Amino acid sequence: MLSSIDINSSVAVYVQIENHVQFAIASGRLKPGEQLPSVRELSERLNVNPNTVAKAYRDLEVMGLLYTRRGMGVFVNKGIEAKCREDCRKRIIGRLHEVVAEAKAAGMTNREINEVVDKSLASDSSPYSNTPGTLTALAKSKKVKK
Repeated sequence: MLSSIDINSSVAVYVQIENHVQFAIASGRLKPGEQLPSVRELSERLNVNPNTVAKAYRDLEVMGLLYTRRGMGVFVNKGIEAKCREDCRKRIIGRLHEVVAEAKAAGMTNREINEVVDKSLASDSSPYSNTPGTLTALAKSKKVKK
């Protein structure tokens, strides 16, 4: 599950951790009752401050996705998979809609937008990773046909 985050991303590190956990629950990679790495273990693995991981875990607990058993660790709550999946889908669909609307407003054609989507689907990138070169090459300006 959580093997890397991007320190240079515009998304805060604790939010990246929260999102990775939510995505793992939504996709079924994290199962109800499954234990997450300890704060210390995850902070060492990601090379981030333990307080950052603790904040992400606290936020996820407040959201009802995780629970803590004193002396035992942090676990995935039962019965939250469908809600987590729905919440992730709503958020992602909203962001996709916003990005497509921005692309159209900037003059990109449907074909150009579809090309970006196809190349994104073909890449094996994780969230918050650098944009693959195959996509950055598409950013070169094309002449607008009148």
